[in-house]
Amino acid sequence: MVREWDPRTASSAEISSLLDCLNRVFETDLPGDPRWRPDFLREYLTETMPGVRRICWLAEEAAGDDGRPGPVNGHVNVLLLGDIGVLEILVRPDARRNGLGRELLALAVRRAYHEGFSSVGVEVIGGTCAVDFYESLGFARQFREIRSVLRLPAVDWTAIEKTAQDPVPGYQIEFHPGGPPEGLVEAYARTKAEQSVPEAGDLDLRPSSYDPDRLRDSLGCLRRRGMTPYIVLARHLASGAVAGLTEVVVPAQHPTRADQYDTIVAQAHLGHGIDRAIKARMLLELRSVEPRLAEVQTWNAEGDEDLIAINAELGYQPDRDWWDYGADIATLMHRLGVRS
Repeated sequence: MVREWDPRTASSAEISSLLDCLNRVFETDLPGDPRWRPDFLREYLTETMPGVRRICWLAEEAAGDDGRPGPVNGHVNVLLLGDIGVLEILVRPDARRNGLGRELLALAVRRAYHEGFSSVGVEVIGGTCAVDFYESLGFARQFREIRSVLRLPAVDWTAIEKTAQDPVPGYQIEFHPGGPPEGLVEAYARTKAEQSVPEAGDLDLRPSSYDPDRLRDSLGCLRRRGMTPYIVLARHLASGAVAGLTEVVVPAQHPTRADQYDTIVAQAHLGHGIDRAIKARMLLELRSVEPRLAEVQTWNAEGDEDLIAINAELGYQPDRDWWDYGADIATLMHRLGVRS
C-alpha cells in the first residue's frame, strides 16, 4: 500500500517504522555509517526553509489480521526548491527489485509536474544499486563530490592544537556555537555569497543561505530540525570583514557523526592559511563541546584540490563518491508511463 503521508500528523509507530526502514537501507548501502536515532526525526522530515515545501509518500505492507499497518517498505519525498524538485527515495533492501522504487518515483515526478516543475534532481551514493536504477530511467550524471570521513580517535591532536593556536597575522579566529552573532550576520552572509554561484554541473540541490535574512532562516530551520550549528570564522582586524568561515552541524539524529558544511575564504584573503587555521580550530572546539562526537564527514567537489589537501592533512579519509543526477520531468514521465 502506497499513500501520501504527512509526518506532522503521523503516529509514533509510523515514524518508528520509517526509522527502521532508513536504518536497514544504511546497513546495506552505507554499512560504516552510524544508525539514525528517533530524536527530532519528525522535525527533520517536516521543517523546511521559507518558500520550500516537502511532499511525502509511504509504502507499507498490507495490514495484518489485527488491522494494524505492516512495516514501512519504502518512502519518497520531493522537496520543491526554487526551479527544481529534489527527490529522495528509500526502499528496504528486502523489498527491492519488485517495482516499488519506480512506483514511488512516478508518484513524486507526477506531483512535481503538476506543481509546475520541469526538472528533478537527486543525490546518488556511488557504489549502490541506486546508480543503475536512476541511469536506467534516463537520469544524467551532472556533478561529482567526494565524501571523506575524519575519525576523531585517530586524529593527531598535537598537530591540530599547533595549527589551531598558531596566529594568523592580521586576523582573529573566533568560535561561535549556534551561528554568527547578530552583529556579524551581514558580513558573514557576504562571505558566503562568494559561493552563491554553483560550480559547473552542480544542480544546487540544497536550500541556500547567501543573504542575511536567508542565513537567519537557515539557522532557525537547522535548530528546529534538531541540528546544532557551530561556526569558526576569521575576522580581518583592519576592516572587520569576515575573511573566512567554516561550518559544522551536529544532528540529533546521528550525534556521533557531524556534518561539515561550507568552508569559504573570501577571494581578497586567500593565501594566508586561514582555511587550515579555522578547520583545525573547529576540530579543537568540537572535542570540548561535543564529547559524544566520534566522526566528522565532509563533501568536496573533485576539483577542489586545495581544500581536499587540507582535509587530508587533518586526517580525513575519502570513502564514497556522491553524484548529482538530473532528469527532464516530461521525458521521465514518458519513460515511467505516467499520465499527466
